[in-house]
Amino acid sequence: MADYGAFIDKFILPPVPTSSPSQPSLNGLTFAVKDIFDMDGYVTGFGNPDWLRTHSVATSTAPAVSAILKAGATCLGRTFMDEMAYSINGENIHYGTPVNPCAPDRVPGGSSSGSAVAVGATLVDFSLGTDTGGSVRVPASYCGIYGFRPSHGIVSTEGVTPMAQSFDTVGWFSRDPETLNRVGQILLQLPVEKLVVPSQVLIADDCFKLLSIPTARVTKVIVASIEKLFGGHLLQSVSLGDYIESKVPSLKPFMQNETENEEFSIKSLVALSTAMRLLQRCEFKKNHGEWVRTVKPNLGPGISERVLEALNSSDEHINDCVSVKTELRAALTALLGENGVIVIPTLPGPPPKLQTETKSLETFRARAFSLLSVAGVSGFCQVTIPIGKYDGLPVSVSLMAKHGSDGFLLNLVETLYPTLKEQVDIAEKLIY
Repeated sequence: MADYGAFIDKFILPPVPTSSPSQPSLNGLTFAVKDIFDMDGYVTGFGNPDWLRTHSVATSTAPAVSAILKAGATCLGRTFMDEMAYSINGENIHYGTPVNPCAPDRVPGGSSSGSAVAVGATLVDFSLGTDTGGSVRVPASYCGIYGFRPSHGIVSTEGVTPMAQSFDTVGWFSRDPETLNRVGQILLQLPVEKLVVPSQVLIADDCFKLLSIPTARVTKVIVASIEKLFGGHLLQSVSLGDYIESKVPSLKPFMQNETENEEFSIKSLVALSTAMRLLQRCEFKKNHGEWVRTVKPNLGPGISERVLEALNSSDEHINDCVSVKTELRAALTALLGENGVIVIPTLPGPPPKLQTETKSLETFRARAFSLLSVAGVSGFCQVTIPIGKYDGLPVSVSLMAKHGSDGFLLNLVETLYPTLKEQVDIAEKLIY
């Protein structure tokens, strides 16, 4: 398959000339766009043929896409996504599943599956996706590339089909941190800034216990890189789950039905993901419930169940969910202080095999959303960093910084890159 099944529409959309030569440039770079962004002259498909059939051609282009075109990049097409952005797997029963270039027998991750695959397969230099519950971070991790989820509300979501507005963000993928940063300067409307040295780097030790691969394979790379560049005095361990439990009292209603198997879960983060999914369901229902009931779309396995759960959800505890968001952001902002960073696993393990039964994915999904919900609920920015392979499968780690620290985080990752690369090479030669 020449394009790895990444594209739903291939075309060339040239850069839009601009009269602002001083703005940062993406000249000479190519990109692709997830089929959730409005593009003038195209129907936004939202991953489902019934949606495509019942919606009109867009008459304008989403500002995020326009900004990239004005910066000099060339669009090569629109990419496949999971239906209604309601999955982190990347499998689509209607259009097929884009091929994971890192592991062809594994899922590519969703819902920005095609956008991640297009970058991972070197079909474009970078791509645009969206991240509500993890839809940039997950496919970036699975496809062995960089993915950035910006601070919530920082990048315009105008012209982007909403999934759940309290969490929706416009994110992007690249194969290297320099391109990631250049795209960020455009979308975040940031000037080129010098690196600010982090004030502290917190390793979320409890979160790394959720990993299905040796913890050292992930932590050693980032720890050794920080020590070499900035000194070991910046590094501290933190039990993120305990801290959140003590500082976010509004989580209590969501902690009553905690799973018994504590070895594989962190109580407060499970509660956090429960609150996140509850608010997502309610917002999804408000956005799309009427369309689903009227059209009765054909939805694939897993998606149909989640959509039904959303349609049957109640508004009970919604105020608690909003309080959790507010309290978590305040608590993590206090924890990090000025220019602090949290190191967290992106996901609990490598990408699952294609067509794995939904039931056997349940534990993995629960642990994944425990990790993904921290940035999702707090609205913090998070970057997924590929750190090579373990047992032939891609491995990643994530750095998280407080809301509004996007430029700082992108600069940090770009600065870390050469040292990280050295440490990855060392790690891959070791036998754990």
